[in-house]
Amino acid sequence: MNNSSSRGWTNVAGSLFVEQSGDRLTTSQVLLHGFTQTSRSWNRYIDFIDPQQSIIRVDAPGHGGSSTVAADLTTTAQMVVEQCGFGDYIGYSMGARLALHIALLRPENIRRLVLVSSSPGLQSPNERLTRVQSDEKLAREIAEIGVATFVEKWLSGPLFAGLTSTPADIQDRLRNSSDGLASSLRLCGTGAQQSLWDRLPELKMPVLLIVGERDQKFLQIGHEMKSRIGMSAELVVIENAGHSLHLEQPEHCQSVIASFLGRPA
Repeated sequence: MNNSSSRGWTNVAGSLFVEQSGDRLTTSQVLLHGFTQTSRSWNRYIDFIDPQQSIIRVDAPGHGGSSTVAADLTTTAQMVVEQCGFGDYIGYSMGARLALHIALLRPENIRRLVLVSSSPGLQSPNERLTRVQSDEKLAREIAEIGVATFVEKWLSGPLFAGLTSTPADIQDRLRNSSDGLASSLRLCGTGAQQSLWDRLPELKMPVLLIVGERDQKFLQIGHEMKSRIGMSAELVVIENAGHSLHLEQPEHCQSVIASFLGRPA
């Protein structure tokens, strides 16, 4: 296992805070994180990757070094592609929804697509309206109670029951700002996102869907997504893992992704 902090990271110029490490001659793994995380949240996963492998990690709008950037998923997708270019795009939760937008908007930039604990959005307008209202309530709550209290409350939810967060993990999340997280909820939240269910058959690149066996809601969504995408998609279920499976079972997750990315075209 390698230590992600020992890698040499260089900034990639552009609208978002983006860093690259590894051999630029190899196809980059472009890593897109979840809500309240930052690009460094992938470190547990990165630790199991060959240090020569090119990795590009992105701070999404409203997070980390991109905390002052406000953008919806479609605009963010354009920003990410402009800075990251061609590669294997790997997204978790919110980052998976972003990766899906990129795959539909700029498919020529994606060799292979990995969606971890993913959803194409809510299908009915009523569901989206209810979620918009819920996300707005959360956004206001962050401003009222502050990031530290909100993160503690957020991680105590049932979605993260299997996740053990280290002090370093928590400190990384605390680099986010109240304004940034609120902006992310309002612009990139599940309620604000248009449903992409009907567009899933457009995905022609190889797609890997990964879910944790304990994450029943997203397990069902994963099966439905695989059916909609068709022959280009496969679904892998990680045992003894929930929603944050890449943090709960990082070595297993990395092994599954490496096998998928290493297959002949």
